[in-house]
Amino acid sequence: MNKITSIADVRRHFLNNKEPVYFISATNFNLLGIGDWVGSFRHINYIDCFEGKQRNVFVPKQKFPRDFESIEDINNYLLEHKEVIDFIQSRANGESAGVASFLMFDEHTEEICEQLGLRVAFPPAELRKRMDNKIETVRIGNKAGVPSVPNVLAKVGSYQELIEVSQELGNDLVVQTAFGDSGHTTFFIASEEDYYKHAEEIEAEPEVKIMKRINCRGSAIEACATRCGTVVGPLMTELVGFKTLTPYKGGWCGNEMFAGAFSQEVRDLAREYTFKFGEALREEGYRGYFELDFLIDMDTNEVYLGELNPRVTGASSLTNVAAFAHSDIPLFLFHLLEFSDVEFDLDINDINERWAHPESVDSWSQLVIKHTDESVDLLTQAPTTGVWRMNDQGEIAYDHYSYHPHAAENEHEAFFLRISGAGDFRYEGADLGILITRGRLMDDDFQLNARAKAWIDGIRNQYTGQALQDPVVEEVAVSHAIGGGNFKIL
Repeated sequence: MNKITSIADVRRHFLNNKEPVYFISATNFNLLGIGDWVGSFRHINYIDCFEGKQRNVFVPKQKFPRDFESIEDINNYLLEHKEVIDFIQSRANGESAGVASFLMFDEHTEEICEQLGLRVAFPPAELRKRMDNKIETVRIGNKAGVPSVPNVLAKVGSYQELIEVSQELGNDLVVQTAFGDSGHTTFFIASEEDYYKHAEEIEAEPEVKIMKRINCRGSAIEACATRCGTVVGPLMTELVGFKTLTPYKGGWCGNEMFAGAFSQEVRDLAREYTFKFGEALREEGYRGYFELDFLIDMDTNEVYLGELNPRVTGASSLTNVAAFAHSDIPLFLFHLLEFSDVEFDLDINDINERWAHPESVDSWSQLVIKHTDESVDLLTQAPTTGVWRMNDQGEIAYDHYSYHPHAAENEHEAFFLRISGAGDFRYEGADLGILITRGRLMDDDFQLNARAKAWIDGIRNQYTGQALQDPVVEEVAVSHAIGGGNFKIL
């Protein structure tokens, strides 16, 4: 076909696409609605969030008991499942079985995909793992001129060593290990007592990132490194550590996207840094979708690099439904284009200027609702996926089925994606579901507003469970539960 030179060309190319494209993961949360843009697009998931109602979501009917320790385990299980293999083979277009995209994958995933004739639309797992290293992120940022919070990188064997190597950073420290979800691998240390709570994890690492603790707000920005340059999305606020949403201190539990999230100066700087970092990633050999966390110092307005996620993320669900995405194309389509065999030459600067305009960013928020109690029970009732509506008294009720956040037309409505359903075990940290709505869910002091609290209470009240009497059964239940291995599935 002719070279793609415009957004209209990209749209037409994907709407006419005949090659099967798959997103394979525990759920389809990260890429909600992408099937509206890409012909022959299907989700292959372990969890059926839609009770069989959604045509472009395939979930194998027969489940075999397995203890999963990571999202990669879930994906490899799916790809080796006979029902999934039969489904992929039934849709093969000629010699090509299609294109596979993932939230997470490893070398074994790549081997299975090769056997199935699937092309993986991401850089190699080995490169992604190197990019995912928080220590490596600091080094790439320094090289690209994207500063991190004042820090040192060092091997730590004792509290005394920690104090010695970080004496220029003060007494209030934040320590991060190289890999893992920041909700579980970020440690706040202001005393020797704090240190000993996490000493085993810290001392097991060949190197950790030790930062000065600052008064900051978390933020997220997604981008895509292409052969024409890096496309940059909007800066979003992050919801972190709210006890009504997550039991994990420092754990991500949602996002807000609105034009005035931070000052214009901060937004411009974050976009500039993201573009620079994307160009640096291209030099490292990485291309495609990525997300950067930035820490905004509320005392100085400095913008610091937090961490890199070389993948689609939990924030992708908002990035790809916003006004700029629907007036042009979702960011994920740039990713698919980069991994296609189609020639393209797009004016990335023009796209970035357009996406930076405040009118291109409409207001959306999402809450990731986890079970926060230490209790374990068996769910007997759960809210269904679709659009829910809140009345003037703050009470919620199911309105109608939909698969897309856009079906929530105003701030009285929200799209809820159920993760845990009847028959699932409910345990501390279990993902119950995700709520996406128009407008803000935090106030100007970055605290949950009254509407957010009403939605959280309303959704939680839709769940009922049956207590487990036997402690051994409880232990087995958590160990066999998806995410019970202390990893994030979203």
